[in-house]
Amino acid sequence: MATYSSRTSAANTYTEQAFDLKGLDGISDGQIAEHLQLYAGYVKQVNLLNQELAAMLGRGQASGKSPAFAELTRRLGFEYNGMILHQYYFSNLRSAAEPQPPSTSGLAGALIQSFGSVEQWQADFRAIGGIRGVGWVILFQDPATGRLTNHWITLHQDGVPAGFKPLLVMDVWEHAFMRDYKATERTQYIEAFFRNIDWAMVERRLQDTGVGHPAG
Repeated sequence: MATYSSRTSAANTYTEQAFDLKGLDGISDGQIAEHLQLYAGYVKQVNLLNQELAAMLGRGQASGKSPAFAELTRRLGFEYNGMILHQYYFSNLRSAAEPQPPSTSGLAGALIQSFGSVEQWQADFRAIGGIRGVGWVILFQDPATGRLTNHWITLHQDGVPAGFKPLLVMDVWEHAFMRDYKATERTQYIEAFFRNIDWAMVERRLQDTGVGHPAG
């Protein structure tokens, strides 16, 4: 949950969301605990960066020619997206999950319309997850057309299609799985991810017409 105030007087402040993710299949409680600690670090960094940028603005030091101001501003995009994408990721996981969305759901219908079948979508999503590098795989909806597409996001902020709505978010940085799997076993982690998807949450995101942070 975020509280907002004008940057000219005080920095925006964010608080950590809580997630109950015990008992996942193939993703250990210890892995989740470590991952949540990393997420907390992103929240802390976003708050620190906003405070420093607000202070620089208040001191009249906000300038595109200032290396410090430029670096902090660029860094904010990385830290902020790291915070938000982790919130999407954790909130689209649950224990005792179904292997696929219900065949009568709006999500299944949208996947079939966009990919031909749920299986074709899943094959594409998994294939993107195997791309070399660190980043995320995200199922997005284009609000203008309703079409669903899968995307690779490098780091946290490179490759995000502007204005698209995230529906399903998978973290494929090594920190997401290396307590449970080797660096070369990302495929096994992806298999585990698919055994723990909260399809009801993904459906709610699809049906949600508002704009805001992911529901926790």
